[in-house]
Amino acid sequence: MGTEKPWSMLAVGPLPDAVKADLSAAFDATFSDTVPQPFGPAIAGRDVLLVNFGTVWPRATILALPASIKAIATYSVGYEHVALDAATERGIAVFNTPGVLTDAVAETGLLLMLGAARRATEAIDLVRSRAWPGWNATQLVGVELLGKTLGIFGMGRIGRGIARRARAFGMGIRYHNRTRLPPELEDGAIFDADFATMAAASDFLAIAANASAETRGFLDAARIAQLKPGAIVVNVSRGELVDDDALIAALGSGHVRAAGLDVFNNEPKLDPRYFDLPNVFMLPHIGSATIETRRRMAKALIDGIAEWRAGGTPKNRIA
Repeated sequence: MGTEKPWSMLAVGPLPDAVKADLSAAFDATFSDTVPQPFGPAIAGRDVLLVNFGTVWPRATILALPASIKAIATYSVGYEHVALDAATERGIAVFNTPGVLTDAVAETGLLLMLGAARRATEAIDLVRSRAWPGWNATQLVGVELLGKTLGIFGMGRIGRGIARRARAFGMGIRYHNRTRLPPELEDGAIFDADFATMAAASDFLAIAANASAETRGFLDAARIAQLKPGAIVVNVSRGELVDDDALIAALGSGHVRAAGLDVFNNEPKLDPRYFDLPNVFMLPHIGSATIETRRRMAKALIDGIAEWRAGGTPKNRIA
């Protein structure tokens, strides 16, 4: 933070020790795994409030923050849990962590594709049950990624990161966006202005679009019906982009061969029907869970606040 006196920070939510060390080097930081009760004394006199994605910070709470608070740093890319209008009304700057999750989440996308395609849930259950009878030629036969077509809904940084990795597995890439990318970002991928065209041509569908009013419930029964029979669906975006009833029905009927899901509606209280589907490979929202990414997230917040404090206009200031 330069030669100026370090700002005081209250960081709310669990953080890795390495991240706490990084934040402590930049701020006079105090840490609390949960929201302190009562909250008032813990935040009094602080300059910065760091929050986690898992806790909602509504309008009333933001408006009640002490006058000392100058900035809110959300330790996430998403910021729907923070009442931005209230922060703006109070003159509090808000920062997030865009652009630092790409590689970790893209890697998770490939993990989900492989786990779903190679029937990892059933394989792990068989081994851990101690009932595995040994190898035979018909046991847990899955499908390969080689030679298959991957359709990507949402060709942003993460979508492109998945595409780069999928090409190394010998996959062809198609994508559906609101607008077509310039050729240098397409990197040979085929653009489909119509989702149905992409869906009918794709053996795998990766959902990597942002959550918005337009994308909530996007993968519904009608769009699932447009998928190539036996397609595999993976989601690294937000659970709310998927209609659970429709996907579960398609997984049961076999129209969707398998799914790899890292995100769910109503996390952590996901639809219990998923637990009974052996063709679903599930992860507990660990897309960005690498120590390298966790530290890059902290650095993005540290650098953004420092730039803003120095009079600059950081790209990760969202309010």
